[in-house]
Amino acid sequence: MSIQRLGRKWGRLKLPKLGWVRFRWSRSPKGTVRSVTVSRDGAYWYVSILCEDGQTTPRAHERSDSAVGIDRGVVVAVATSDGDLFNRTFHTPKEHECERRLRRRLSRQHKGSANRARTQAALSKLTGRVRARRADFAARTARVLCGQNAVVVLEKLHTTNMTRSAKGTVDAPGTHVRQKAGLNRAILARGWHGFKLAVVNAARRTGTQIVEVNPAYTSQTCHPCGHVAPENRESPSVFRCVVCGYRAHADVNAARNTRARGWTSPSG
Repeated sequence: MSIQRLGRKWGRLKLPKLGWVRFRWSRSPKGTVRSVTVSRDGAYWYVSILCEDGQTTPRAHERSDSAVGIDRGVVVAVATSDGDLFNRTFHTPKEHECERRLRRRLSRQHKGSANRARTQAALSKLTGRVRARRADFAARTARVLCGQNAVVVLEKLHTTNMTRSAKGTVDAPGTHVRQKAGLNRAILARGWHGFKLAVVNAARRTGTQIVEVNPAYTSQTCHPCGHVAPENRESPSVFRCVVCGYRAHADVNAARNTRARGWTSPSG
């Protein structure tokens, strides 16, 4: 595989059957090039270069006695058992409105028309920006958490099943369809699965161990006393135990329960 740098911003590589292809030089390849993947996202083409850099996953983390529990939520994207809240706005209100208008326009245009193609290009450009922000947030947050902890405990969430439509069938129609649709959109907007992949990828460079635990009732269980009740969850962000009175951010309490299920401190 031949790669040449043409200047400060541009380079080129030689691909089978395509010959020399110019690309925007964003990062210098490090190590031996193993493969090149060319993909398209909306109106843009991307080239991904896989390199063998000789690095291996460390046998042990620098902080072997550290662990953190993670709760992925819809109000706050990531909450930790240490009390940290990681969040970011992926969709601005203006972009929400713009996407709504584009999707409405798209539904009224004829398939194969030039106007529909322009609308699709504009929609792809907008959603591409949102995906890029979500991926950047996941990568940055995962790098921080894996850099500070030898064990990261996650809830074992099957997001594909969780975001399945509640419409049901003609013979057996679903219930609370609109509420379920809103929850599905919120889960997908937060990128729960993408965050897990980012954590697994970051752990390869730090030696962090990834543990997944059963998520049942982590949001309803009081971490200090263990009482389980739906009434403990006052609101999406407030947890108050009806027995012992323990009060905390609801997602932080869930993250602490997640950590307790997946890791026990060596000191007891």
